[in-house]
Amino acid sequence: MTTFNESRRRFLGQSSLGLLGLTAVPNLARAMEGMGMHNRHTDEMTMPKITPNKASPNFHADVELDLFCKPNAIQILDGSKTNMLQYTARLIKGPKETLTSLPNSYLGDIIRFQKGQKVRINLHNGLSQPSVTHWHGLHVPQVMDGHPMYFIDPGETLVYEFEVVNRAGMNIYHTHQHGVTGKQVYFGLAGALIVNDDEEAALDLPSGEFEIPLVIQDKQFDSDNQLVYSSMMHSKMTGFTGDKILVNGRPNAHFDVSSRAYRLRVMNGSTSRIYKLAWDDGMPVTVIGVDGGLLEQPEVKSYVMLAPGERLDIWADFSGRNEGSELTLKSLAFAGVLPKMGMGMNKGVIPVGSEYPICRIRVTKKVSETHKLPMQLSKFKRYEISDTANPNNPLPIGISEAPMSMLLNGAPYSFNNPLPFERVKVGSIQQIEIFHAHGAGGMKMDEGAKHESGEMKRGGMGRGMGGGMMDLSMAHPIHLHGQQFQTVSRSFSGDSTAYDTVREGFIDSGLKDVVLVMPMERVKIIKPFQDFKGLFLYHCHNLEHEDMGMMREFSVE
Repeated sequence: MTTFNESRRRFLGQSSLGLLGLTAVPNLARAMEGMGMHNRHTDEMTMPKITPNKASPNFHADVELDLFCKPNAIQILDGSKTNMLQYTARLIKGPKETLTSLPNSYLGDIIRFQKGQKVRINLHNGLSQPSVTHWHGLHVPQVMDGHPMYFIDPGETLVYEFEVVNRAGMNIYHTHQHGVTGKQVYFGLAGALIVNDDEEAALDLPSGEFEIPLVIQDKQFDSDNQLVYSSMMHSKMTGFTGDKILVNGRPNAHFDVSSRAYRLRVMNGSTSRIYKLAWDDGMPVTVIGVDGGLLEQPEVKSYVMLAPGERLDIWADFSGRNEGSELTLKSLAFAGVLPKMGMGMNKGVIPVGSEYPICRIRVTKKVSETHKLPMQLSKFKRYEISDTANPNNPLPIGISEAPMSMLLNGAPYSFNNPLPFERVKVGSIQQIEIFHAHGAGGMKMDEGAKHESGEMKRGGMGRGMGGGMMDLSMAHPIHLHGQQFQTVSRSFSGDSTAYDTVREGFIDSGLKDVVLVMPMERVKIIKPFQDFKGLFLYHCHNLEHEDMGMMREFSVE
């Protein structure tokens, strides 16, 4: 069931990082003693304070780097500099191409690892507040995953040590501090992490100057060029959105290219905004990869949806275009991702679902070089429903919204308090169904269905909604930590008028770690829980929703 080779299996088994259960976390048992009781009616809770992990003398790193998070003032708009939070990195050991900076950007350096490398990262907290870093997309042990219980206080250092076992793909590193993830990400604590491997290298895809990262974010600025981040309830409920679109930390972004093929590594780094990406001249969007790396074959779409935390690997062929020609990557109009009550509430921002430009591409050099798109890109392990431990009884992830409340499986976040069915066996392959649990298209209030692994009544989800609250329903990008998953199916019920504006934009053929679930939609996935025991989060990657408590844990045992 696992793709690990024997030497890697021995490494994980012998390392203190391998198969690490909650009870094995240093100092956790002591830290949990005397913890305050969690108030289940709020998203407030007390995290254990765990002594920060130190470097292991038995771990021999191929790559080591220092990663600093600290405040900085960055020139983004004309006039005053903008006060931001920023990751900066310093390579201690490893290939020089491990770190690449984005010019004039507040975003962290692009970190590039090779599959099989053993990596040590020393995270230094230079902020005035606690923080912790999550390696979004990487399959690592619990203690290395950036769970918020591993937060470090100002002045402290946390050491991450892990082997890179992921296939090639674009991942994210970002803060995961409980309750303020959205705010810390919004103010700059995020960056791209790219894994390369031999399978990808054999394809000879565009690289170097012909591989362009596009990290898309929206921000809102005041008259002094300082960031605005609202804590008002309507902004939390719908997600905070901005009045300017930035790419790689720059407004009105443009990129000069030659008339040849490029590889665009696209990331939605916004806290809540969903994009519908398309070329303004009607050129198809050719997708060669998603969150978990390359697809098996390219997919060609007229547009592609991109929710917060999702990534796209796009083949963009500008050959045949004349010098001086331009095209624009846009977000097209669409509907159905926001509740009716939320429409127009964030005044002055770019409306979600409207049409607007993302960045401009200018052909500045005519060349005769051609680069052929491979029709066979990759191979990866595919599971069938029959391979899962629960082929007839998927684990539920029920989404529900209510005024001042965002829930998964009927409950707000509660540290180390899994529901019975949120306990899964290490090494198992699980079928999971994600759905809206508060009315049409989701579970009815009176279903009262039970899951075989526990007594969770689905009729209990969405409590407090009331029959008149259906207008709250909105789209949610659900992120699951740990191994990436396959999307098996989508089903939709109800009036499809809004859904029809997005339904052709999903790329479900690749490995994912974020899946966008539209209102009245059910999505089935297959997710492995291999190699590591411990607590692994799943949550909405609308980060304002995460901070409101739309987050739970799987206890892998």
